[in-house]
Amino acid sequence: MKNFIYTILLFVFGIYAIYEQSKPEPNKLVMFVAFAIFMVGLYRIMNKIPSKHDKKDTDDEQ
Repeated sequence: MKNFIYTILLFVFGIYAIYEQSKPEPNKLVMFVAFAIFMVGLYRIMNKIPSKHDKKDTDDEQ
């Protein structure tokens, strides 16, 4: 359920940052906050994906 919420927030703030950037005079603070929330959401989602070089996989090979 948390991943779903993070995914929704990621898309909402990503789209809002793109919309704000398309304005003739974008607000820099709003752009920074939207970008920061977008990056934190992306980090949270990517943190759940296991690494390609997971320790369990290397133990099985030996």
